[in-house]
Amino acid sequence: QLQFVESGGGSVQPGGSLRLSCEASGFSLSYYNIGWFRQAPGKEREGVSCNNYIDDSTYYTDSVKGRFAISRDIRKNAVHLQMNNLKPDDTAVYYCATLMGCTSHSMGAQIQGGQGTQVTVSS
Repeated sequence: QLQFVESGGGSVQPGGSLRLSCEASGFSLSYYNIGWFRQAPGKEREGVSCNNYIDDSTYYTDSVKGRFAISRDIRKNAVHLQMNNLKPDDTAVYYCATLMGCTSHSMGAQIQGGQGTQVTVSS
């Protein structure tokens, strides 16, 4: 059974950092494009970042460039999202997903994803 478990969310003040983790079971992430989406209350889901498993291309939406970093942990079959200099606008439920595609300019549609972890940035 394919499963994702996200962790690492929480409440931080503006300027703070969090590191989200997504551990997969039932399949190897090494053979999938993987990414992070987020959805804030009342807003559409947004693709945040992704990584291409073939050429290691990475994508970041403009609002997080220079602050967020996606990485894979092959040993743990996991993907991480390091989030620095967090802003109130980053408040959302973040969830990981395998993707149809990922390039340095775009993030493909979700294939399968997890339940999400809440990130709240507030003073």
